[in-house]
Amino acid sequence: MGLIITEALYERFPDLDESRLSPLRSGIVNMRALAAIGRELELGAALKIGKGEEVTGGRDKNSILADAFEALVGAIYLDHGFAKTTEVVMRLMASAIEEALSRGAGLDGKTALQEIVAAAGWLPPEYRITESGPDHDKDFVAVAVVNGSTYPEGHGKSKREAEQVAARLAFEAISQSQEK
Repeated sequence: MGLIITEALYERFPDLDESRLSPLRSGIVNMRALAAIGRELELGAALKIGKGEEVTGGRDKNSILADAFEALVGAIYLDHGFAKTTEVVMRLMASAIEEALSRGAGLDGKTALQEIVAAAGWLPPEYRITESGPDHDKDFVAVAVVNGSTYPEGHGKSKREAEQVAARLAFEAISQSQEK
């Protein structure tokens, strides 16, 4: 799957270098995205799992569904070859690809926010950060302020992590408002 998605991204964005393509691919080919496709295909119902996994909801676990989807892709490859596998993977992953592209996958939250803000002609985002907790276990809260608007809080165990979460939330909110 990684090869198929990498090739598709390279064909779609031939001017992006590896430093941008690799995280973009990771935003598409990851456990969460593969598990979502496994759910759409109802793979959980087709799995033989042990009693322990059955009791703990194994049929709906991201890791198990992602692995099952990867195994299905492998079986398609063994039975039908690379060309047919590429066709099936691209069809099944089309919405995951578009979703990742629309949320700025491949860009960290702050970079994605900076790019959308610059495209709108606004001043760069500012971050307001607060911290709490003892020195050995700090909690940080950041909010992004863009064009006079304050966006939802991002939480993290470091300033950078909190800023990244806040930036991603602001990016998503601005993206959605621009779609309307």
